[in-house]
Amino acid sequence: MTALNNTISGSGPAPAESLQMTQVLTQPIFLASASPRRHQLLTQMGIVHDILQVPAPPGEDEPLLPGEHPASYVKRTAREKAERAVAHLHSSGLSPRPILTADTTVMMGPLLLGKANTDNDVRDALAALSGQTHQVHTAIVLAWRERLYEDVSITSVIMKPLTAHEIDWYVRSGEGIGKAGAYGIQGLASAFVESISGSYSGVMGLPLFETCRLLGRAYSASD
Repeated sequence: MTALNNTISGSGPAPAESLQMTQVLTQPIFLASASPRRHQLLTQMGIVHDILQVPAPPGEDEPLLPGEHPASYVKRTAREKAERAVAHLHSSGLSPRPILTADTTVMMGPLLLGKANTDNDVRDALAALSGQTHQVHTAIVLAWRERLYEDVSITSVIMKPLTAHEIDWYVRSGEGIGKAGAYGIQGLASAFVESISGSYSGVMGLPLFETCRLLGRAYSASD
């Protein structure tokens, strides 16, 4: 696959035939992600998959382009991951199968909170999120038969006001390292989350409803 010039958005209702869960669950796919949480979520759903190890480009998280909406940003970065994964699959000689990629970012107003790499990153992010509402954007992209299928989940999260002691405790746990927004909602940070409106699995890094819908749409279109 040298060119992926057809991108199909996941907005709107899926065709009835795409809701056939048998194919969604039994068609093997590649998950091009090192995230153990995404692997865990696919396993939880019973979706047959293998991990495709794709070398990541050097550098930090890519910044927002001027005027770029957060949902457009995560779709763009997830598409770039899919394109790299397709190229890697071709060069590896592995048999083709659908490739799923995802990207997650946390936004609080205009502030983009990417993955935390250090304890100071975690401390700064939690201080910013304390007592505030933020949005978690997770985009998913499926590369299959010369096409890219994409969808995005947007979830609002309210975090309680955090004391300095609570922030220090969480920093010492090490849980926030490597996570968008510097926290994991499925772990210790669940004690900090007052409420969410949207997809819990999307905050974890892979919105399962949207993922199953996207797989169904892709398989229906390729029949």
